[in-house]
Amino acid sequence: MSTSTAATLRAYRGPALFSFGFRPFFLFAALWSAAAVPLWIVVLSFNGGMLGDQDGRAWHVHEMLFGFLPGVMAGFLLTAVPNWTGRLPVAGAKLAALVALWTAGRLASFAPPDLTLPAAALDSAFLVVFAAVVWREVLGGRNLRNVPVCLLASGLALANIAWHLRGIWPQIGDAPERGALAVAAVLIALIGGRIVPSFTLNWMKAERLSPLPRSQDAFDQQVMGLTAAACLAWLVAPVGEATGALLITAGAAGLLRLASWQGWRCQREPLVWILHTGYAWLILGFLMLGVAAMRPGLIPHAAPVHALTAGAIGVMTLAVMTRASLGHTGRARLADRKTLAIYILVNAAALLRVTAPFVGVWTSALMTLSALLWMSAFGGFALSYGPMLVSRPTGSR
Repeated sequence: MSTSTAATLRAYRGPALFSFGFRPFFLFAALWSAAAVPLWIVVLSFNGGMLGDQDGRAWHVHEMLFGFLPGVMAGFLLTAVPNWTGRLPVAGAKLAALVALWTAGRLASFAPPDLTLPAAALDSAFLVVFAAVVWREVLGGRNLRNVPVCLLASGLALANIAWHLRGIWPQIGDAPERGALAVAAVLIALIGGRIVPSFTLNWMKAERLSPLPRSQDAFDQQVMGLTAAACLAWLVAPVGEATGALLITAGAAGLLRLASWQGWRCQREPLVWILHTGYAWLILGFLMLGVAAMRPGLIPHAAPVHALTAGAIGVMTLAVMTRASLGHTGRARLADRKTLAIYILVNAAALLRVTAPFVGVWTSALMTLSALLWMSAFGGFALSYGPMLVSRPTGSR
Protein backbone atom coordinates (compact mmCIF):
# COMPACT_ATOMS: atom_id res chain seq x y z
CA MET A 1 0.00 0.00 0.00
CA SER A 2 1.38 3.43 -0.94
CA THR A 3 1.93 6.07 1.76
CA SER A 4 -0.81 8.29 0.30
CA THR A 5 -3.24 5.37 0.17
CA ALA A 6 -2.59 4.46 3.79
CA ALA A 7 -2.92 8.08 4.92
CA THR A 8 -6.19 8.54 3.07
CA LEU A 9 -7.63 5.35 4.55
CA ARG A 10 -6.66 6.44 8.07
CA ALA A 11 -8.43 9.78 7.57
CA TYR A 12 -11.56 8.18 6.10
CA ARG A 13 -14.25 7.32 8.67
CA GLY A 14 -16.92 5.68 6.54
CA PRO A 15 -17.35 2.05 5.44
CA ALA A 16 -14.14 0.56 4.07
CA LEU A 17 -16.01 -0.55 0.94
CA PHE A 18 -16.36 3.08 -0.16
CA SER A 19 -12.89 4.27 0.81
CA PHE A 20 -11.38 3.67 -2.65
CA GLY A 21 -12.87 3.03 -6.08
CA PHE A 22 -11.25 -0.36 -6.53
CA ARG A 23 -13.12 -1.85 -3.58
CA PRO A 24 -16.80 -1.68 -4.65
CA PHE A 25 -16.23 -1.64 -8.40
CA PHE A 26 -13.89 -4.64 -8.52
CA LEU A 27 -16.21 -6.62 -6.27
CA PHE A 28 -19.50 -5.75 -7.98
CA ALA A 29 -18.08 -5.98 -11.51
CA ALA A 30 -16.74 -9.45 -10.73
CA LEU A 31 -20.08 -10.57 -9.30
CA TRP A 32 -21.95 -9.16 -12.29
CA SER A 33 -19.59 -10.81 -14.75
CA ALA A 34 -19.89 -14.14 -12.95
CA ALA A 35 -23.70 -13.93 -13.20
CA ALA A 36 -24.20 -12.34 -16.63
CA VAL A 37 -22.22 -14.78 -18.79
CA PRO A 38 -23.94 -17.97 -17.59
CA LEU A 39 -27.28 -16.15 -17.73
CA TRP A 40 -26.69 -15.51 -21.44
CA ILE A 41 -25.87 -19.19 -22.02
CA VAL A 42 -29.05 -20.25 -20.20
CA VAL A 43 -31.10 -17.80 -22.27
CA LEU A 44 -29.45 -19.03 -25.45
CA SER A 45 -30.14 -22.67 -24.60
CA PHE A 46 -33.63 -22.55 -23.13
CA ASN A 47 -35.36 -19.38 -24.29
CA GLY A 48 -34.57 -19.18 -27.97
CA GLY A 49 -31.90 -16.55 -27.39
CA MET A 50 -34.34 -13.94 -26.07
CA LEU A 51 -34.04 -12.18 -22.73
CA GLY A 52 -37.53 -10.91 -22.01
CA ASP A 53 -38.46 -8.98 -25.16
CA GLN A 54 -34.93 -8.30 -26.37
CA ASP A 55 -32.29 -10.25 -28.21
CA GLY A 56 -30.18 -12.11 -25.67
CA ARG A 57 -26.96 -11.75 -27.68
CA ALA A 58 -27.36 -7.97 -27.75
CA TRP A 59 -27.93 -7.97 -23.99
CA HIS A 60 -24.82 -10.10 -23.48
CA VAL A 61 -22.63 -7.88 -25.65
CA HIS A 62 -23.89 -4.73 -23.98
CA GLU A 63 -23.46 -5.95 -20.43
CA MET A 64 -19.92 -7.16 -21.05
CA LEU A 65 -18.74 -4.07 -22.94
CA PHE A 66 -20.82 -1.36 -21.27
CA GLY A 67 -21.50 -2.94 -17.87
CA PHE A 68 -18.68 -5.18 -16.69
CA LEU A 69 -15.82 -3.39 -18.50
CA PRO A 70 -16.72 0.13 -17.26
CA GLY A 71 -17.07 -1.26 -13.75
CA VAL A 72 -13.49 -2.53 -13.78
CA MET A 73 -12.28 0.65 -15.51
CA ALA A 74 -13.91 2.72 -12.78
CA GLY A 75 -12.29 0.64 -10.06
CA PHE A 76 -8.87 1.00 -11.64
CA LEU A 77 -9.00 4.65 -12.69
CA LEU A 78 -10.62 5.98 -9.51
CA THR A 79 -7.69 4.42 -7.66
CA ALA A 80 -4.91 5.19 -10.14
CA VAL A 81 -5.82 8.79 -11.02
CA PRO A 82 -5.20 10.09 -7.44
CA ASN A 83 -1.72 8.55 -7.64
CA TRP A 84 -1.16 10.26 -10.99
CA THR A 85 -2.45 13.67 -9.90
CA GLY A 86 -1.82 13.86 -6.14
CA ARG A 87 -5.49 14.74 -5.59
CA LEU A 88 -7.71 13.08 -3.02
CA PRO A 89 -9.62 10.03 -4.28
CA VAL A 90 -13.36 10.00 -4.89
CA ALA A 91 -14.66 8.30 -1.74
CA GLY A 92 -17.55 8.06 0.67
CA ALA A 93 -20.96 9.29 -0.47
CA LYS A 94 -19.69 10.40 -3.91
CA LEU A 95 -18.22 6.97 -4.60
CA ALA A 96 -21.37 5.26 -3.30
CA ALA A 97 -23.44 7.42 -5.68
CA LEU A 98 -21.27 6.34 -8.63
CA VAL A 99 -21.66 2.69 -7.64
CA ALA A 100 -25.43 3.15 -7.32
CA LEU A 101 -25.57 4.70 -10.78
CA TRP A 102 -23.59 1.81 -12.28
CA THR A 103 -25.86 -0.70 -10.50
CA ALA A 104 -28.98 1.10 -11.74
CA GLY A 105 -27.69 0.69 -15.28
CA ARG A 106 -27.37 -3.05 -14.80
CA LEU A 107 -30.93 -3.27 -13.49
CA ALA A 108 -32.12 -1.10 -16.38
CA SER A 109 -30.92 -3.76 -18.81
CA PHE A 110 -33.94 -5.84 -17.75
CA ALA A 111 -36.47 -3.04 -18.36
CA PRO A 112 -39.59 -3.89 -20.40
CA PRO A 113 -40.10 -2.36 -23.87
CA ASP A 114 -42.33 0.47 -22.65
CA LEU A 115 -39.44 1.72 -20.47
CA THR A 116 -36.77 1.53 -23.17
CA LEU A 117 -36.08 5.27 -23.31
CA PRO A 118 -35.70 5.93 -19.56
CA ALA A 119 -33.72 2.70 -19.20
CA ALA A 120 -31.34 3.81 -21.96
CA ALA A 121 -30.92 7.23 -20.33
CA LEU A 122 -30.24 5.64 -16.95
CA ASP A 123 -27.73 3.19 -18.40
CA SER A 124 -25.93 5.92 -20.38
CA ALA A 125 -25.66 8.21 -17.37
CA PHE A 126 -22.96 6.27 -15.55
CA LEU A 127 -20.32 6.41 -18.27
CA VAL A 128 -21.05 10.08 -18.95
CA VAL A 129 -20.68 10.97 -15.26
CA PHE A 130 -17.64 8.72 -14.84
CA ALA A 131 -15.87 10.25 -17.85
CA ALA A 132 -16.61 13.72 -16.46
CA VAL A 133 -15.09 12.73 -13.11
CA VAL A 134 -11.93 11.42 -14.79
CA TRP A 135 -11.61 14.62 -16.85
CA ARG A 136 -12.07 16.76 -13.73
CA GLU A 137 -9.43 14.90 -11.75
CA VAL A 138 -6.85 14.72 -14.54
CA LEU A 139 -7.23 18.35 -15.60
CA GLY A 140 -7.52 19.51 -11.99
CA GLY A 141 -4.21 17.84 -11.25
CA ARG A 142 -2.71 19.23 -14.49
CA ASN A 143 -1.79 15.68 -15.40
CA LEU A 144 -1.86 16.20 -19.16
CA ARG A 145 0.06 12.97 -19.78
CA ASN A 146 -3.16 11.07 -19.02
CA VAL A 147 -5.54 13.07 -21.21
CA PRO A 148 -5.61 10.04 -23.60
CA VAL A 149 -7.21 8.07 -20.75
CA CYS A 150 -9.90 10.74 -20.49
CA LEU A 151 -10.50 10.53 -24.23
CA LEU A 152 -10.89 6.77 -24.03
CA ALA A 153 -13.40 7.01 -21.17
CA SER A 154 -15.36 9.57 -23.20
CA GLY A 155 -15.17 7.35 -26.27
CA LEU A 156 -16.70 4.46 -24.35
CA ALA A 157 -19.49 6.73 -23.10
CA LEU A 158 -20.25 7.86 -26.67
CA ALA A 159 -20.22 4.26 -27.92
CA ASN A 160 -22.79 3.34 -25.28
CA ILE A 161 -25.03 6.23 -26.27
CA ALA A 162 -24.70 5.19 -29.92
CA TRP A 163 -25.67 1.64 -28.92
CA HIS A 164 -28.96 2.89 -27.49
CA LEU A 165 -29.61 5.09 -30.54
CA ARG A 166 -29.64 2.09 -32.88
CA GLY A 167 -33.38 1.77 -32.36
CA ILE A 168 -33.79 5.20 -33.96
CA TRP A 169 -30.93 4.95 -36.45
CA PRO A 170 -30.44 1.28 -37.30
CA GLN A 171 -27.79 2.23 -39.85
CA ILE A 172 -25.42 2.62 -36.90
CA GLY A 173 -25.19 -1.19 -36.98
CA ASP A 174 -22.47 -2.80 -34.91
CA ALA A 175 -20.23 0.29 -34.86
CA PRO A 176 -20.84 0.85 -31.11
CA GLU A 177 -19.66 -2.69 -30.37
CA ARG A 178 -16.50 -2.16 -32.43
CA GLY A 179 -16.02 1.23 -30.80
CA ALA A 180 -16.11 -0.26 -27.31
CA LEU A 181 -13.68 -3.01 -28.33
CA ALA A 182 -11.36 -0.42 -29.88
CA VAL A 183 -11.40 1.62 -26.66
CA ALA A 184 -10.67 -1.50 -24.60
CA ALA A 185 -7.82 -2.55 -26.89
CA VAL A 186 -6.14 0.87 -26.85
CA LEU A 187 -6.59 1.16 -23.08
CA ILE A 188 -4.98 -2.24 -22.51
CA ALA A 189 -2.11 -1.33 -24.84
CA LEU A 190 -1.67 2.05 -23.10
CA ILE A 191 -1.99 1.04 -19.44
CA GLY A 192 -0.54 -2.42 -20.03
CA GLY A 193 2.42 -0.78 -21.72
CA ARG A 194 3.11 1.03 -18.46
CA ILE A 195 2.40 -1.55 -15.79
CA VAL A 196 3.59 -4.78 -17.43
CA PRO A 197 7.22 -3.69 -17.95
CA SER A 198 7.24 -1.71 -14.70
CA PHE A 199 6.07 -4.58 -12.50
CA THR A 200 8.29 -7.01 -14.41
CA LEU A 201 11.31 -4.78 -13.86
CA ASN A 202 10.57 -4.42 -10.15
CA TRP A 203 10.21 -8.18 -9.71
CA MET A 204 13.39 -8.95 -11.65
CA LYS A 205 15.33 -6.40 -9.60
CA ALA A 206 14.04 -8.00 -6.39
CA GLU A 207 15.11 -11.39 -7.71
CA ARG A 208 18.47 -9.95 -8.82
CA LEU A 209 18.01 -11.09 -12.39
CA SER A 210 19.83 -9.57 -15.33
CA PRO A 211 19.80 -8.30 -17.96
CA LEU A 212 16.76 -6.20 -17.11
CA PRO A 213 13.98 -5.37 -19.60
CA ARG A 214 14.50 -2.18 -21.58
CA SER A 215 12.87 1.05 -20.51
CA GLN A 216 10.07 2.59 -22.56
CA ASP A 217 11.36 4.47 -25.59
CA ALA A 218 10.28 5.75 -28.98
CA PHE A 219 9.43 2.21 -30.09
CA ASP A 220 6.64 2.03 -27.51
CA GLN A 221 5.18 5.28 -28.84
CA GLN A 222 5.30 3.91 -32.36
CA VAL A 223 3.53 0.72 -31.30
CA MET A 224 0.85 2.77 -29.54
CA GLY A 225 0.39 4.87 -32.67
CA LEU A 226 0.03 1.72 -34.80
CA THR A 227 -2.40 0.23 -32.31
CA ALA A 228 -4.61 3.31 -32.26
CA ALA A 229 -4.51 3.61 -36.06
CA ALA A 230 -5.42 -0.05 -36.52
CA CYS A 231 -8.34 0.27 -34.11
CA LEU A 232 -9.59 3.39 -35.88
CA ALA A 233 -9.34 1.68 -39.27
CA TRP A 234 -11.27 -1.34 -37.97
CA LEU A 235 -13.93 0.93 -36.51
CA VAL A 236 -14.42 2.76 -39.80
CA ALA A 237 -13.92 -0.16 -42.23
CA PRO A 238 -13.88 -3.55 -40.49
CA VAL A 239 -13.33 -5.46 -43.75
CA GLY A 240 -10.61 -4.74 -46.29
CA GLU A 241 -7.01 -5.38 -47.24
CA ALA A 242 -5.73 -2.11 -45.80
CA THR A 243 -7.48 -2.59 -42.45
CA GLY A 244 -6.29 -6.19 -42.23
CA ALA A 245 -2.71 -5.26 -43.03
CA LEU A 246 -2.74 -2.50 -40.41
CA LEU A 247 -4.16 -4.84 -37.74
CA ILE A 248 -1.58 -7.52 -38.48
CA THR A 249 1.24 -4.96 -38.47
CA ALA A 250 0.05 -3.60 -35.12
CA GLY A 251 -0.17 -7.15 -33.76
CA ALA A 252 3.35 -7.98 -34.94
CA ALA A 253 4.72 -4.77 -33.44
CA GLY A 254 2.89 -5.55 -30.20
CA LEU A 255 4.51 -8.98 -30.17
CA LEU A 256 7.97 -7.41 -30.42
CA ARG A 257 7.03 -5.03 -27.64
CA LEU A 258 5.85 -7.89 -25.43
CA ALA A 259 9.00 -9.91 -26.13
CA SER A 260 11.16 -7.00 -25.01
CA TRP A 261 9.56 -7.22 -21.56
CA GLN A 262 11.00 -10.75 -21.06
CA GLY A 263 7.91 -12.28 -19.51
CA TRP A 264 9.22 -15.82 -19.92
CA ARG A 265 11.68 -15.11 -17.11
CA CYS A 266 8.87 -14.44 -14.62
CA GLN A 267 7.31 -17.91 -14.54
CA ARG A 268 7.87 -18.18 -10.78
CA GLU A 269 5.54 -15.26 -10.02
CA PRO A 270 1.93 -15.57 -11.24
CA LEU A 271 1.13 -11.92 -10.45
CA VAL A 272 3.69 -10.94 -13.09
CA TRP A 273 3.30 -13.56 -15.81
CA ILE A 274 -0.48 -13.14 -15.86
CA LEU A 275 0.05 -9.54 -17.05
CA HIS A 276 2.15 -10.80 -19.96
CA THR A 277 -0.50 -13.40 -20.74
CA GLY A 278 -3.24 -10.78 -20.86
CA TYR A 279 -1.19 -8.67 -23.26
CA ALA A 280 -0.50 -11.76 -25.41
CA TRP A 281 -4.28 -12.24 -25.80
CA LEU A 282 -4.48 -8.67 -27.10
CA ILE A 283 -1.86 -9.45 -29.74
CA LEU A 284 -3.67 -12.64 -30.76
CA GLY A 285 -6.90 -10.67 -31.12
CA PHE A 286 -5.24 -8.15 -33.44
CA LEU A 287 -3.69 -10.86 -35.60
CA MET A 288 -6.95 -12.80 -35.90
CA LEU A 289 -8.93 -9.62 -36.64
CA GLY A 290 -6.42 -8.76 -39.33
CA VAL A 291 -6.80 -12.11 -41.05
CA ALA A 292 -10.60 -11.90 -40.77
CA ALA A 293 -10.57 -8.39 -42.27
CA MET A 294 -8.48 -9.49 -45.25
CA ARG A 295 -10.18 -12.85 -45.78
CA PRO A 296 -13.80 -12.67 -44.54
CA GLY A 297 -15.19 -16.10 -43.83
CA LEU A 298 -11.81 -17.67 -43.14
CA ILE A 299 -12.10 -17.00 -39.41
CA PRO A 300 -15.50 -16.94 -37.67
CA HIS A 301 -16.27 -13.43 -36.41
CA ALA A 302 -16.75 -14.62 -32.83
CA ALA A 303 -13.19 -16.00 -32.55
CA PRO A 304 -11.14 -12.76 -32.79
CA VAL A 305 -13.81 -10.84 -30.89
CA HIS A 306 -13.54 -13.25 -27.97
CA ALA A 307 -9.75 -13.23 -28.14
CA LEU A 308 -10.12 -9.54 -27.30
CA THR A 309 -12.99 -9.87 -24.82
CA ALA A 310 -12.71 -13.19 -22.99
CA GLY A 311 -8.95 -13.22 -23.57
CA ALA A 312 -7.42 -9.73 -23.37
CA ILE A 313 -10.14 -8.02 -21.32
CA GLY A 314 -10.94 -11.02 -19.11
CA VAL A 315 -7.35 -11.97 -18.29
CA MET A 316 -6.00 -8.43 -17.96
CA THR A 317 -8.85 -7.28 -15.73
CA LEU A 318 -8.33 -10.17 -13.32
CA ALA A 319 -4.58 -9.58 -13.40
CA VAL A 320 -5.05 -5.93 -12.43
CA MET A 321 -7.88 -6.60 -9.96
CA THR A 322 -5.93 -9.19 -7.99
CA ARG A 323 -2.68 -7.23 -7.89
CA ALA A 324 -4.32 -3.91 -7.02
CA SER A 325 -6.54 -5.48 -4.36
CA LEU A 326 -3.56 -7.05 -2.62
CA GLY A 327 -1.36 -3.96 -2.80
CA HIS A 328 -3.95 -1.35 -1.86
CA THR A 329 -5.25 -3.34 1.11
CA GLY A 330 -1.77 -3.63 2.60
CA ARG A 331 -1.16 -7.27 1.74
CA ALA A 332 1.91 -8.83 0.20
CA ARG A 333 1.80 -9.00 -3.60
CA LEU A 334 2.04 -12.77 -3.73
CA ALA A 335 -0.34 -15.09 -5.55
CA ASP A 336 -1.76 -17.88 -3.40
CA ARG A 337 -3.29 -21.07 -4.77
CA LYS A 338 -6.74 -19.51 -5.11
CA THR A 339 -5.33 -16.68 -7.18
CA LEU A 340 -3.41 -19.11 -9.38
CA ALA A 341 -6.61 -21.11 -9.86
CA ILE A 342 -8.45 -17.92 -10.92
CA TYR A 343 -5.78 -17.24 -13.54
CA ILE A 344 -5.95 -20.77 -14.93
CA LEU A 345 -9.76 -20.70 -15.04
CA VAL A 346 -10.04 -17.39 -16.92
CA ASN A 347 -7.43 -18.43 -19.50
CA ALA A 348 -9.15 -21.77 -20.00
CA ALA A 349 -12.49 -19.98 -20.43
CA ALA A 350 -10.98 -17.69 -23.06
CA LEU A 351 -9.28 -20.53 -24.91
CA LEU A 352 -12.50 -22.56 -25.12
CA ARG A 353 -14.56 -19.55 -26.19
CA VAL A 354 -12.14 -18.66 -28.99
CA THR A 355 -12.03 -22.30 -30.11
CA ALA A 356 -15.80 -22.87 -29.97
CA PRO A 357 -16.72 -21.35 -33.38
CA PHE A 358 -14.32 -23.70 -35.17
CA VAL A 359 -15.66 -27.04 -33.90
CA GLY A 360 -19.14 -27.33 -35.42
CA VAL A 361 -21.35 -29.64 -33.39
CA TRP A 362 -19.25 -29.04 -30.27
CA THR A 363 -19.67 -25.26 -30.35
CA SER A 364 -22.56 -25.14 -27.88
CA ALA A 365 -20.84 -27.50 -25.45
CA LEU A 366 -17.61 -25.49 -25.48
CA MET A 367 -19.51 -22.23 -25.03
CA THR A 368 -21.28 -23.69 -22.00
CA LEU A 369 -18.06 -25.00 -20.49
CA SER A 370 -16.36 -21.67 -21.17
CA ALA A 371 -19.19 -19.84 -19.39
CA LEU A 372 -18.84 -22.11 -16.36
CA LEU A 373 -15.09 -21.54 -16.22
CA TRP A 374 -15.59 -17.79 -16.58
CA MET A 375 -18.16 -17.83 -13.78
CA SER A 376 -15.74 -19.79 -11.60
CA ALA A 377 -12.90 -17.36 -12.29
CA PHE A 378 -14.79 -14.16 -11.49
CA GLY A 379 -16.91 -15.78 -8.80
CA GLY A 380 -13.67 -17.11 -7.32
CA PHE A 381 -12.26 -13.59 -7.28
CA ALA A 382 -15.36 -12.32 -5.45
CA LEU A 383 -15.15 -15.12 -2.87
CA SER A 384 -11.39 -14.88 -2.34
CA TYR A 385 -10.91 -11.14 -2.53
CA GLY A 386 -14.33 -9.92 -1.40
CA PRO A 387 -13.51 -10.09 2.34
CA MET A 388 -10.41 -7.92 1.92
CA LEU A 389 -12.32 -5.44 -0.27
CA VAL A 390 -15.02 -4.83 2.34
CA SER A 391 -12.74 -4.63 5.38
CA ARG A 392 -9.96 -2.33 6.52
CA PRO A 393 -6.36 -3.55 6.54
CA THR A 394 -5.19 -5.00 9.82
CA GLY A 395 -4.01 -2.25 12.13
CA SER A 396 -5.96 0.59 10.48
CA ARG A 397 -8.62 2.56 12.30
